Amino acid sequence: MNHVSAAPRRMPPVLAGSLHAEPALGEFMRNVIRIILGVILLLIILVQTRPNTYHVERSQVIAAPTEAIYGKLVDFHQWSEWSPWAKIDPNMKTTYTGAASGVGQIYEWTGNDKVGSGRMTLSDAQPSDKVGIKLEFIKPFAATCQTGFVLALEGSGTKVTWSMDGTNNFMAKAISMFGSMDKMIGPDFEKGLSQLKTASEAAPAAATPAAAPADAAGKPAGK
Repeated sequence: MNHVSAAPRRMPPVLAGSLHAEPALGEFMRNVIRIILGVILLLIILVQTRPNTYHVERSQVIAAPTEAIYGKLVDFHQWSEWSPWAKIDPNMKTTYTGAASGVGQIYEWTGNDKVGSGRMTLSDAQPSDKVGIKLEFIKPFAATCQTGFVLALEGSGTKVTWSMDGTNNFMAKAISMFGSMDKMIGPDFEKGLSQLKTASEAAPAAATPAAAPADAAGKPAGK
């Protein structure tokens, strides 16, 4: 008896194509993942090459005595006259604690997204010479830096130098790739020093002349 062998079954073309496509698709995805990981690694390396510290400094010559300018710097209550951030948020809440003025005075603020919240502690005060402040940001990000003012006679006026120094953590380094602290903070320092100049150079209000004393009859003296 003759046996007829069955012809081998052929795999449907669609299924065969999908089996051949799966290895190719898997290799493609692996290549995409390798590229993404490579880009991330490159960005991390670039961020880590950014400076570990930053320094911002601006100066302004003001036609006013050093003691008059010093008084506006050493007392946080007077910062509302000239601070570049004082009027950004009209509803900003501020508190003053510690010393009445000078070393130990503390100023805290809480406001909208533009001003965030933080604290300043006056840490150094040398009359008519310099003021040192510990500045702590709480929101929108946490950071601590040192800021201060140095006063020096220049001609008939006073040169005021406002500076800020701090360290860059990883996030700060990443942000600095798109704009340095000098470019972000420098314009505020310039505005603040300009407003300090205006407030310090403003002529004091003229005193109201005292009334001449009256005699016993109620007439001004000398009449």
